[in-house]
This record gives sequence, C-alpha cells and structure tokens, in this order.
Amino acid sequence: MIIRVRRATLACVLSAAVLTACGTVQEPPAARPAPSAPAPSRPPTLAPGPAALTPVFRHGPRTPDKTVALTFDADMTAGQGPRAAAGERFDNPRLIATLRALEVPATVFMTGRWAEEYPVQARSIGRDPLFEVANHSYSHYAFTADCYGLPTVSADRMRADVERAYAAFRKAGVPEPMPYFRFPGGCYDRKALKALAPAGVTAVQWDVVGGDAFATDADAVARQVLQGVRPGSVVVLHCTRSAAPATERAVRTVVPELRERGYRFVKVSELIGAAAGRP
Repeated sequence: MIIRVRRATLACVLSAAVLTACGTVQEPPAARPAPSAPAPSRPPTLAPGPAALTPVFRHGPRTPDKTVALTFDADMTAGQGPRAAAGERFDNPRLIATLRALEVPATVFMTGRWAEEYPVQARSIGRDPLFEVANHSYSHYAFTADCYGLPTVSADRMRADVERAYAAFRKAGVPEPMPYFRFPGGCYDRKALKALAPAGVTAVQWDVVGGDAFATDADAVARQVLQGVRPGSVVVLHCTRSAAPATERAVRTVVPELRERGYRFVKVSELIGAAAGRP
C-alpha cells in the first residue's frame, strides 16, 4: 500500500518530463546546476591486477556511507540494424527523462552500435553532468565462448572492438566517455583481461542484478533490486526499450525507497574513486 501511494505521487511529479521524452529527445535543460565539486582531471581507475591484467571492479567499499550506483546497459549488437530499421527500439528516452526528473546520477554503459543508431541521445546523455557514458563494446559480441548465445569476438580483435566504441562515442559528440568497460553479458576470462590491458580500462561488473532483461513485471524488478542493495552496490539494469520494457517503472519505485533508507545515488566513478583511495 505504501509503495502504491508513493508511485501515484511520483507519477504526478514526473508526468510532464516523461511525456516530453516519449516523442522527442531533448538536450538537458540549460538551467541544470553544475556539480557541487569539479570532476577530477582524470577519472579514477583501479590499478592493473596480477600480471598487468585489466582490473575488475564489482562494488564500492562497504562503509557506513550508504552510496549506490545505478548502471544501465544500452545494448545493441552490430547485427541488429535491420531490426532497428524495421521499427524495433533499442533506446529508452522515457527512462532517461525519469532519471533526470528524479535527479538520479547514473552510469550508462553504451555500445558503439547504440551510439551510432541514436547519436542525438548519446550526445544528450554524455553532455548531461548527471550522467557518465562508459564502454560496453562496439558490437555487443561476447568476449568468451558460451555467453548467453551471443556471437563472439576473437582475442586479437577485443581491444579494437573497445576502441571502435570510443570512436563511435566521439563521432556522436559524447565529450568525455569514461575509461570503464563492461563485458557483454558480464562474461570474461583471463584471456579477455589480458587482451584489454593495453586499453587502460577498468572492467566494471556488479553485485546486484536488476533482472529487468525481458521482464514485464516492474514490481518484481524493483523487489529484486531493493533486496540486493548494500552500501557501495553497483546495480545492473538496461536502457533498451524492446528488451527491458519494465525498467523505467521499476526505477520509479526503487529510487524513493532507497532514498528513504538513507542511500545516496552516485556514478560508478565515485565508487571507483573511493575504492582507489581518491577523494
């Protein structure tokens, strides 16, 4: 009953912003205040692992400071162009509008192919200080075998695939993509970590699975997130309308509930900075 009341109240607050996002994509409002502290000149990263392997980050420090990072994978594979041309939507402007209306910082792990398909949205997200754009590969092909049925990219092409995604971000006008990488499907092994080491990225996993992929029950997604979050958690969700249609509705429940519990939403860069001992 309490959740229903909160949701109804939020619906009234969000309706104007959300309805605007349904038809067109807008640049963030000029009146949005700048962050209270300037961003560091170089985003924080973790030190390479043993044998100079790409470092892997799963969650922030479990401290009394109750921070949580919502992350959203903007998935589109290299071969899904015909489906997009036929009308399938791999974006979710309603979700982005809701995050803005609720003033929730977030990290969007974007594939290069998604940025090519939706360059105006990629640029809008990348230029909004509320968000940060990170790398989810160009093709969304797997970096290991047997990864949820995804096609695979060979080891000798892994670094090139990541760098191609960064090139797509720059072409779309994303000003400062972060040096963070999320493996498609979350699948990686030592060979993949070695292949990406020269790219200088930190691989970002998660400790809370939202379960929104192909889900239609927003309440179930919200419950799964709320049950899993701990201080320093990284939550994985999706910014893909056709494959994750319940995400925006779930966020409307998750955000006020976690704030009531004393949580503060941050971007992944803040969690990595804390883990690396940077302010």
